[in-house]
Amino acid sequence: MTIKRTRIIKAVFIGNYVPRKCGIATFTTDLCETFAAKYPSIVCHAVAVTDIPGGYDYPERVRFEILEQDVDSYKRAGEFINISNADIVCLQHEFGIFGGHAGSFVLTLLRSVQSPVVTTFHTILKDPSPRHQQVVKEIEHLSEVVIVMSTKAAELLTDRYGIPGGKIRIVPHGIPETAFIDPSFYKDQFAVEGKTVLLTFGLLSPNKGIEYVIRALPEIVKYFPEVVYIILGQTHPNLLRTEGENYRIGLQRLATELGVEKHVRFYNRFVSLEDLKEFLVTADIYITPYLNEEQVVSGTLAYSFGAGNAVVSTPFWHAAELLADGRGVLVPFGDAAAIAESIIRLLKNDAERNAIRKKAFLLGKEMAWPVVVEKYRDIFMEARINKPGSVRHKKTIEPLDTKTRDLPDIKLDHIVRMTDCTGILQHAKYSIPNLEEGYCTDDNARALILTSHLQEMGTQPAKEIERLGYVYLGFLSYSFNENSGRFRNFLNYRREWIEDIGSEDSHGRAVWALGTCIGRTPHVGFQKLAAELFDRAIAAVTSFSSPRAWAFSIIGIHEYFRRFTGDRSIQAIRRNLSLKLHETLRANRAPNWMWFEQSLTYSNAKLPLALILSGRWLPDGTMLNDGLAALKWLCAVQTDQRNNFQPVGADSFFKRNGVFPQFDQQPVEAYATISACLEAYRVTKDSKWHDEAWKAFQWYLGRNTLSVSLYDPLTGGCCDALHVDRANLNQGAEAALSFLLSLTEMIATRNDLQSLKEPVQ
Repeated sequence: MTIKRTRIIKAVFIGNYVPRKCGIATFTTDLCETFAAKYPSIVCHAVAVTDIPGGYDYPERVRFEILEQDVDSYKRAGEFINISNADIVCLQHEFGIFGGHAGSFVLTLLRSVQSPVVTTFHTILKDPSPRHQQVVKEIEHLSEVVIVMSTKAAELLTDRYGIPGGKIRIVPHGIPETAFIDPSFYKDQFAVEGKTVLLTFGLLSPNKGIEYVIRALPEIVKYFPEVVYIILGQTHPNLLRTEGENYRIGLQRLATELGVEKHVRFYNRFVSLEDLKEFLVTADIYITPYLNEEQVVSGTLAYSFGAGNAVVSTPFWHAAELLADGRGVLVPFGDAAAIAESIIRLLKNDAERNAIRKKAFLLGKEMAWPVVVEKYRDIFMEARINKPGSVRHKKTIEPLDTKTRDLPDIKLDHIVRMTDCTGILQHAKYSIPNLEEGYCTDDNARALILTSHLQEMGTQPAKEIERLGYVYLGFLSYSFNENSGRFRNFLNYRREWIEDIGSEDSHGRAVWALGTCIGRTPHVGFQKLAAELFDRAIAAVTSFSSPRAWAFSIIGIHEYFRRFTGDRSIQAIRRNLSLKLHETLRANRAPNWMWFEQSLTYSNAKLPLALILSGRWLPDGTMLNDGLAALKWLCAVQTDQRNNFQPVGADSFFKRNGVFPQFDQQPVEAYATISACLEAYRVTKDSKWHDEAWKAFQWYLGRNTLSVSLYDPLTGGCCDALHVDRANLNQGAEAALSFLLSLTEMIATRNDLQSLKEPVQ
């Protein structure tokens, strides 16, 4: 019998953490540290999200570190939380701090956590993209309670995201406890004694609108020549990494041009909480001139409000709500004249200014951190009682058309690393290109297929993808032997061909790549050269005996038909090859062996894929159904007892009536299966086929026999194989390209299914 623990013994807080310099880090740290201080009997741990390679010098409170762009580290964080036996998990959510499309990597963590989750949403988008909306809704589903900091945010969650109001709690942004002190008290510390101080605090970035306050200063100075505008805070680290101090320098230049440089003081540092308190009580007027309405919470505004500042602000959502009923002054966005008028009025009218200060200070007492953490503790208890971790339910994976499945971002680092001016190298030692093994047509064909898909999708960086396409198409052009009408395959690093004629399969794969280039790339020069090579290479395929060479060529022909549907000679070749492949299946299949040959070898799913394509477009219903039946049989054979994808191992291929070889499992098999199942999904609209594709894709990410990830998100590479006891840590071209092709097809199917433009073939 499981004993239900109703009291909280251990709490885990997830978010950014100091010394990282951002608003979420400050909030998470203040929440966690205040909670730990107020409730010393509760063990408080933090899990921090890190965005830079070297990490941060975190305090002891931070027990686990998540690498922002490493999806595996989110899974490991979930495992760590489970092992630590946490009673409650408190997530701070902001789209910009988590990796993946729309910050979706955090879902990997939440799905694995067994403890009840309480999520605080720091940003609610008014007009979210479908993906952003889905991420928010799934976070809500995986959380027992969600917290927002304003009524407007709660309304948006209900109206725009469909989240039930009963699951939403409003808790204000916590603020440090501050005494109600006359602004002149600390002015001598900052050498502004006798001055009228205007203050803006926070990380500098262009959306803060500080330039409008500077533009207002000439008018203000006319009436109050002793005024000083203090701009407190460093440039935002992300902006600093990309643009340096351009924004701050521009503000300084503007002040000089307007003749108010002596009235503007920059404090370019990230201040401690104690220093911030002193700056806040020094200000006669606090200003938040933000330019974006869609901000449901501002920590800096909350801090100044709680300190009893008279606040002038633009009407972004949090300010409009917090400063209502005479608790502050609102001015239009981007209106320097209105800012000047409001500040002059307040400085002239002590009674109005002090009345605003008192109203703000009194309400601010309810926002002090000790009060806020009491509310968090009550919510934690509610979540714990309603949903103990031992019976936490997981969300059932939905079919493709709900667009909920998370995919890593496309990362081309390893492909770029493996490619020189000749082509992509075959092999690697770990992630280091192995020059000794040279190049092959097979891998350069795969690479051309990848870049053609990426060009069609408009994937960034477009120039880099185009550059790679030049290399791979150039390699195929060089590998074609005009004398034999065949492609050579292996080229050593000294740029010497090892053979005059490559295998039939490598020739078919080159035809597939050329057809894909013709059908998908928008680059006219690529299309023309690929068409010339395709026309010269296709004839040889009709004499081939390899079913895989037929299948590769059929796939290439269908890609070619995306642009040149009416080519009658190619139509005839397609029909001839498709009938041969179909007859091969019929000749070899049996009730317990629905296959084209008497063994399963490599790139197996490409055979039924070719029949499915031809059966759909010839059209030939029998061919289509037989192709689907063969793929269904293959998927069943390649599924283990735990319902994981388990491809035929390459250490000894699977012979009919033989023993199924579990190792060495190859990435190319996962790709072939994914591609075939996605086409089956497009044909039948049956979500079970996408389930099969998704299962095969998860094989790369750890849903496999050994529960180890083959994809390396740090390098962008993929392990070469899954051995009996470990992954092969070498990251060759075939493995990396197989993963990227799989990912590309999954993304294209997820995002573009409704807009696919397939010609009638």
